[in-house]
Amino acid sequence: MSMKKSGQKEAAVSRGLWADAWYRFKKNRLAVVGLTFILFLIAVSIGTMILDLVTGNSLYEALVIKQNLPLKLAGPSFEHIFGCDEFGRDILFRLLWGTRYSLFIGIISILMALVVGGFLGALAGFYGGKTDNLIMRIMDVFLSIPSMVMAIAIVSALGTSTFNLLLSISVPQIPRLARIVRAQVMSVKGKEFVEASRAVGAGDLMIILQYIIPNALAPIIVQASLSIGSAILSIAGLSFLGIGVQPPAPEWGSILSSARTYMRDAWHISVIPGLMIMLTVLSLNLAGDGLRDALDPKMKN
Repeated sequence: MSMKKSGQKEAAVSRGLWADAWYRFKKNRLAVVGLTFILFLIAVSIGTMILDLVTGNSLYEALVIKQNLPLKLAGPSFEHIFGCDEFGRDILFRLLWGTRYSLFIGIISILMALVVGGFLGALAGFYGGKTDNLIMRIMDVFLSIPSMVMAIAIVSALGTSTFNLLLSISVPQIPRLARIVRAQVMSVKGKEFVEASRAVGAGDLMIILQYIIPNALAPIIVQASLSIGSAILSIAGLSFLGIGVQPPAPEWGSILSSARTYMRDAWHISVIPGLMIMLTVLSLNLAGDGLRDALDPKMKN
């Protein structure tokens, strides 16, 4: 048994950190299922964008926007698998084209929050003292405001546009990511390799970017992946309230908002988009949990 364990440890060392993490990630079946579903949605988003570029949006207008009132509230059938909405538009195509709104806006908004929050957290954790106190107190102020309230306030003040929506989703995420980065930087900055790099004359910026951040990256990636799910929920919530992606764009929350009037007459136009949001967020959480376990050194054995 001991020889088997030692052999596994030697194999893990030979694979390297990220290869070993991927090896452990593949053992988590739920995480693999979640990642597969997210990759499928990304492929669908890219595919719809390519179709729009090739056809000049004619396919988008014909399948997603064009109204067909004789099919109003038509139920699921062989011709329309998920049925049609209140304007006779095919729900399946609207969900497929709407994937890029929910998924890409969620990913880009978290990347924006990661850049700003990571920069502030790295400064606070590396320098400490007054710099740390000032940045973290400002982050505490932002954390005291509920995320959805802050998002509604930003969109209401700046107006409804894609950039303002990205801003309203990313700003509430900045304090959480800043705290994660700060904690990781504080745990790494006292290591011997950081002191060695400082001894050979490396500047603060080089030390942070080249030595500290790469060694503190694993929990940051996990937190960012888990934050994408909450970002998608926030996008859907803002669109449901009418201050997110505006109709006739087929964003999932916007589809739900227009479907609530017809819930008693046509269950499918509200249940199916709701299930799509639920499955996407669930898949992101499963993949994030699997990534957390794969990158956790305590889970290697």
